[in-house]
Order: sequence, then structure tokens, then C-alpha cells
Amino acid sequence: RPWSLTVKRRSDRSMSDSGSSDDEVDEVEANNLADPEILTKYKLAGDIANKALQAVLAEVKPGKTPLQLCDIGDKFIDAACAQVYSKAKIEKGIAFPTCISVNHCVAHFSPLSGEDGEPLLPGDVVKVDLGCHLDAYVAQVAHTIVCVEEHEAGAPVIGKAADVIRAAYEASELAHRMLKVGNKNSDVSAMIEKVAESYGVNAVQGVLSHRMKKHVIDGNKVIMNKPTTDHKVEEVEFEVNDVFTMDVVMTTGEGKPNEQDKRTTIYKRAMDTQYNLKMKTSRTFFSEVNKRFTTFPFTLRALSDEKTARMGVVECHNHELMNGYPVLFEKPGDLVAQFKFTALITEKTTHRTTEGPALGEVKSDRSIQDEGLAALLATEIVTKKKKNKKKKTGGGKEGEATEAD
Repeated sequence: RPWSLTVKRRSDRSMSDSGSSDDEVDEVEANNLADPEILTKYKLAGDIANKALQAVLAEVKPGKTPLQLCDIGDKFIDAACAQVYSKAKIEKGIAFPTCISVNHCVAHFSPLSGEDGEPLLPGDVVKVDLGCHLDAYVAQVAHTIVCVEEHEAGAPVIGKAADVIRAAYEASELAHRMLKVGNKNSDVSAMIEKVAESYGVNAVQGVLSHRMKKHVIDGNKVIMNKPTTDHKVEEVEFEVNDVFTMDVVMTTGEGKPNEQDKRTTIYKRAMDTQYNLKMKTSRTFFSEVNKRFTTFPFTLRALSDEKTARMGVVECHNHELMNGYPVLFEKPGDLVAQFKFTALITEKTTHRTTEGPALGEVKSDRSIQDEGLAALLATEIVTKKKKNKKKKTGGGKEGEATEAD
């Protein structure tokens, strides 16, 4: 099933659902990228997500468990968010829990205490995925690396691991260049398919890159990683004020992931559903979620009482008050790579707020065969750095915005 179809999304609107003209005006203003305050919040959230990613990647070593790495990412985001806008009463924190998905695991592995996951081994292909928000403006990022012994750091990645990593990376870089006003989502999907074919891999079905708004991490305007006969989306053009989290996932397998025996640990509140819960543990769990995680995904590990959360989520999920992000897998032996970034489309440029480190020595014998795409990939991303002289009063720091022409 497509990932988005496993999660019933709230409507692509602001927090208000009344539909009045005043609400519509408020929504437009809350998502206007010409507002420097909004742009700064997106950028600062991106800085935190990037640094959290680096902190996790630095600990991807043989013997480390997924749980240990998830804790590093989540604790980094919480600590960093506590240092900004400290005097302002705004929502801030984790927008998507840290996930560590290894080899044929496609996504959403964020284990609970006591379910650490298998320790990493040399040669494991490790995907790190996380997200941060400030005042409900979201930045997400994902990156793929190969786990190696310390003395082998810098050794080239070769074989099918190199094929799938480079395919996902280059498709992600091309998507960055294509996220411009007037371009279409269908063009990006077609590009991803061509890159996959060039590297002899497959784009994973069901992966959607969503337009985001304030409080909305999974809006209805989307880019499909791999359209199929059964699953297609409406063709749309990119517009000013569109904010996308671009998610590219490739596999050496068939690209048709399935759920297996791993516990679902990531959930999101279903905003449009009501039900009178019967169990006390369910009501306790639901109450805490409403106070702490109103609109963004969370891990059961983050609740004050993990045992209560494990029990309480069952009734909530059964009655559609919570929607789960199941752990997805390809077949054993397959390798999956993922790269994700957040981009803000303005009148003049596209701001990329998140990205991982340089790819490093990933040497594939294959390359992009489409001449137009190869030429586009070779174009330089022009960056400009701007410093706003006006000081912040909310406890945050003015940053430098990176622009892509």
C-alpha cells in the first residue's frame, strides 16, 4: 500500500476548519514565504534537522543499535529546540521521529525500549530519517550511508549498494533542480523512473512527497515516487509558497514493500475522528497525545509511560483516532536507499532548508543515460547567503538563507 494510504490525512488546511473567509486569509498569511519571520523559522528548523542528522550519522558504526541511534536524533532535536525561541510561547520539537531503516527495511523503524533492533554490521546500508518543527513550520531530512569499520572510513562503496545509493541521490539532486514555479509533479515522477532505469534499480511504490503547510506535514498536493496503474495522483504545477519535503526512495528489489512482523511505533492523531474511549489507559494515552503531539507524528517511545502507550494506542488505532506508520520491507537481500530534503518555492528561487553531507566515494559502473537529465544534473546550484540585520526578539537567531536558482 502507498505510504500515504496507510495514514488518513487531515485536510490540507490550517488548524481552523470553519471555512470562513477570515480563516482562509489567516491560512494564506500563515504560509506566506515572503514573510521573513516564517522563512526564518523554516530555515532554523532546517538547521536543527541537518545537525541532528549529522549527529546520528557520526554514530553509525558496527555494534550500534537502531534504538541507540534513534535516541541520539530525537534527543538532539529536543535539546536544540529548547535553545531557540525560548521566550516565545510556540510549538516546537520533533516533527517526525528519528527512524533507522537498515538494508531491505524501507522505512519507519523506530524501535521501543527493549526492542533495540539488530546491531549494525559492516556493509549495512543505513537510512536515517528525521524531522523538526518550529512554530509548526517543518523541516525533514533523510540520508543513506554504508556502515564501515573505523579503519575503513573513506573506502569506496561499490556494487549494487553503489547503484541504489547513487540512483536515489542523483534523482534527489535532479528533483531539487526541478522544483520551480511552473514545473509539474508528473515531470519529477518521470525523472525518478528514468534515473532508476539507468542504474538498474526500481523506485519504491507508494512513496509520496507532500506539500506542507503550517501544522500540516502531509498535504494533499503530492509528487509520486513511482506512479502505477492502481495508484496515480492529480497532475499539478508548482506554485509560489509551495513547501515540499522531497522524498526519493530506490531499491534493488521490486519496489513493492510490505509490512512484516515489526511493531508499528509511529502514529499520528487523526484530527477529523471522534470516539468515546472505554479503557482508562487509552484515555490517559489519548490525553497526553492531544497535549503534546496534536498534528505531527510521534513515537510511542516519547510518551511519559511507554507501557501505557503500548496498551492505550490499540483502542485508539482500532477506532481510527490514531493512524500508524507501519515498518515496511522489501525482500531479504534487497537494498534500499533514501534521500529526503525540504524545499521552499518563492517567486525568485527555491530555498533548500535541509540536506545531508556530501555523498562521498560511491562508485557505480552505471550513470544516467538521458542526455537532458545528465545535463541538468551537471548544472551548478547557485547559492547566495543573506544576513538579515534585524535582530530576533523571540529567542532565535537570524540565519543565512541558501537559495537555489
